[in-house]
Amino acid sequence: MRSEPELETSRFVGIIEFLQAAEQLKNTLRSGITSEGRPESTAEHSWRLCLMVMMFDRELGACDRLKLLKLCIVHDLGEAISGDVPAIHQKGDDGRAERERADLIRLCAPLPRDLQREILDLWDEYSAATTPEAVLAKGFDKLETMLQHLVGRNAPDFDYAFNLTYGVKQTDRHPLLRQLRALVDEATSRRVKS
Repeated sequence: MRSEPELETSRFVGIIEFLQAAEQLKNTLRSGITSEGRPESTAEHSWRLCLMVMMFDRELGACDRLKLLKLCIVHDLGEAISGDVPAIHQKGDDGRAERERADLIRLCAPLPRDLQREILDLWDEYSAATTPEAVLAKGFDKLETMLQHLVGRNAPDFDYAFNLTYGVKQTDRHPLLRQLRALVDEATSRRVKS
């Protein structure tokens, strides 16, 4: 009779501790407003970003889909510590990336070293946006935000025109992103005129 392999209890304890801390993303609010009029959470944004990637699977070509989804999952994990910076307040090198990376290191502290390294490597890859998967993740991230702006029950003075200049650099780096961007820009232009 074969016995069950001995489980690595201390490893699992660290993973569970990390997962419990990452739950804070459910409470980390973004500036985006849902269709029902409440602030969305970072967890909701990340979930829909992953759903977006899944919906365009057929158009993704030779990219590594698992890596792309992992990049989307980890890209905002650091926000569990210090929160989100609204898109309208993101200006160049404001130290946000360094702060988010430091927060991510703190969040990952309970994890076994191999998982810490994997998450940090994925975050660094996303941040640098030099791989095909990271280019797509960054572009989809901007598009998800723009789509949320369009569907949200926003304040009457919401600046929909912001979408027309937001994330252009990131969405211009891949043909699929450019095509989706054109559709989102069309919808934005209609919203600006209404």
